[in-house]
Order: sequence, then C-alpha cells, then structure tokens
Amino acid sequence: MKETVFEAKELTKTYGKHTVLRNVSLSIGRGEIVGLIGRNGAGKTTLMRLATGLSKATGGTCTTFGDPTNGSNDRMGCLIDYPAFFSDMSAKNNLKYYCIQKGITDLGKIDKALERVKLGDTGKKKYKNFSLGMKQRLGIAFAIMDEPEFLILDEPINGLDPIGISDIRDLLIDLNTNHNITILISSHILSELYNLADRFIFIDGGRILKDITKKDLDDCCRVGIKIKCEDVTRAVVALEKEAQIKDYTVISDTDINVYDDLTPEDAQRILSIEGINVFSVTKAGISLEDYFKSLLGGEHA
Repeated sequence: MKETVFEAKELTKTYGKHTVLRNVSLSIGRGEIVGLIGRNGAGKTTLMRLATGLSKATGGTCTTFGDPTNGSNDRMGCLIDYPAFFSDMSAKNNLKYYCIQKGITDLGKIDKALERVKLGDTGKKKYKNFSLGMKQRLGIAFAIMDEPEFLILDEPINGLDPIGISDIRDLLIDLNTNHNITILISSHILSELYNLADRFIFIDGGRILKDITKKDLDDCCRVGIKIKCEDVTRAVVALEKEAQIKDYTVISDTDINVYDDLTPEDAQRILSIEGINVFSVTKAGISLEDYFKSLLGGEHA
C-alpha cells in the first residue's frame, strides 16, 4: 500500500459569504502525478494554497505526510504565487537570495536544483534575458531547492510554446521517475496534462466532480466505433477474419467497441456479407475536453 503523502478531509474555504471550496476530501499516494482540472474560479488554486499552508481552511483538515499542513513542512515544495526574481541577477544569485530567506544553509543545493532543471550552464546571464521557458524552469528550481518529496505546481506551463511545454513535461517526469517526487499539478492545457499525469481530479464550483485514474479515463474517452448487431459472437469472428481486428471490447450481447483502424462503412459491409443484422455503427469514445464538458453538464458548460 502506498504511503499517503497528502490527505484532505471535508476541506472548506470561505471568503465572507462566498464559499470557494466545499467539503473536499482526497488523498494522494507517494509517487503519483495528479492532474487538477477545472475552469477559472473552480477552486484549484484555493485547494493548492490550503494544501501548502499558504491559506488557512475555514473547515476540515489537511495533512502532509501525516502531519497537519502549516506551510513549514520542508518535505513539500510549491510554485503557486510565482517568486519575484531580480531581473539583473543570475539564476544562481536569485536562488541564493531565497536560500537566505528560507533558512537553507547548504548552498550546494542551488547548483543541484539548477542542474535538475537544466539551467546549470546559465552562468552570469541575467534573469531579464531568460526566455519564458527558462523563467518557468527557474521557478521550479526554486520549488525543489530544498529537495522536497511532494511538489505542488499551479499552471507551470501557462504561456509556453510547444518546445517549452515539452521541456517542462520531461523535467517533471524526470523528477517523478528518477527522484521519486510526488506531484500535484494544475493546467488548462488538458492534452499536456494527459501526457503527464496518471490520475485526474476534476473540480468545479469548489467541489470535486470526478477523481479518476488515467486507465479508467482512457476506457471512458477511448475513440473507436461501437457496433450494435444481433450476434456479437459471429460479428467478432467475422471482423477478426476479414478486418484483422485485435483491439476490441465486447460490451454486451449486442454491442462491441472496436478500437482498431476500422471504418463504419467497412464494418457494415463485412457483417452484411456474413448475413449478420447490424442495427447501428456509431463513434465510440470522446476527447478529454469533451469528457470534462460532460462532467460540467454538456455543451452549455
């Protein structure tokens, strides 16, 4: 059983009469990369601020590695409120400034963090001359400087070009795979979040709509064709023989989902030749974006 890195129970946050987080309960196990998905104002950043101790909950509790979250746990790093780096200072000197602020005495951690985010060769180059991708990576270096085991990142790929996004994705996968860092990350770029996370939490109106693993999400969103016919057993035999299908799922006595490269027209033709009555052939599966829309209530959302 995985060690619980973070746990929230009935977590609630209100500002005056406005409730932005409502009775949220979840747990994150060691080694997971959890993607947090929601619209602007859904409660993602509020949840992350409570998880890091940057804000105090109105109700409920949250713990990190079994201890109450209070913002001083050195086993956790975060990038939520982006640090104000000095434009005329190098990456190393900027991190040295924050080391002093955070009470980190081992300055060797600066070089290690910069190497991890591939900024070790920037030398005296000033922050103001960094690309946006380099600035984002320096922010992550700031978050991992104290070698945390749990990393919380709010929109770390926002505004990046495709190469910058790919660099950040590779970096986070490396931190997770090779340094065993558990990650909670939010992003509006769902396709990239899909390529990174192994679990997804959908949130809206301050409530969790769905908490789902990548495998289960794939089963829901996987694209193919759905064949409804009178005899699935004969249909499978015919399609295996004539279309060489291998990737399919028998849903019921009348329904089969096929994920191989098979057009509805070819499926209809093959089954008709075999004398199998076909009721319908339709598209199966939806995109991650459409899945999110369906949780929010369809096209109106």
